[in-house]
Amino acid sequence: MRKQNQELLLLNLLKSVLPKAVPDAKLAQIIYSAFEKEITSKERTASFEKVCAKTELPSLSKDALEQVKEQFETSFGKGTVSVVPHPGKKAASVEVVTPQGTFEGVIKVGAVEANGEGDENGDKPKFVPFPVALEADPEVIWMLGRDERMTPDDATIALAKAQDGFWESKSGQQHLRKRTERTFPEFMSKVPSKALTEAGLKRHYKEGEPLKQFKLLKARRQE
Repeated sequence: MRKQNQELLLLNLLKSVLPKAVPDAKLAQIIYSAFEKEITSKERTASFEKVCAKTELPSLSKDALEQVKEQFETSFGKGTVSVVPHPGKKAASVEVVTPQGTFEGVIKVGAVEANGEGDENGDKPKFVPFPVALEADPEVIWMLGRDERMTPDDATIALAKAQDGFWESKSGQQHLRKRTERTFPEFMSKVPSKALTEAGLKRHYKEGEPLKQFKLLKARRQE
């Protein structure tokens, strides 16, 4: 997560510096988009490797390998996943083909990382409240959580990237083909919790709550 925050800071710095260093606005946008695409690609690769590290593989039996394949196909779609056992290494390699590219990872037999979402000491990240409201509907509050090591600005950027990543994913494309509207409420109700966690976010409720005003009761006079 610390590395992700540094990359977000780098993108923010580029966004502010490029217009000053590159007078051509179109060229500055091309450079920024190239950097963002490269960073996003690295983030997806790192996320995929974390998923592999947390995937259980008790043995290299046919049934165990098939279960792993089905697990990945649930997220990426049938026909996109291949699992190859390597008895000598006591592991299996996983290859997934997506519109964003091909991802490869290794799943070891036996031990699974106790917590792939923690820091260097293996501790779980602590989440703090991160309420979100849309400009078009400020009266509805979406109660989320953010990693306490992230600033609200970092969390906002991560949320926007998570939303774009979801709609570009296999699952997101399937929802769009079913005529699901590409809106924030639909994203919040359909995005996997794991995808939010990997972005340093946490969903407390799938639906937003209307903003409630609290009125103080007048103190009664003592007789």
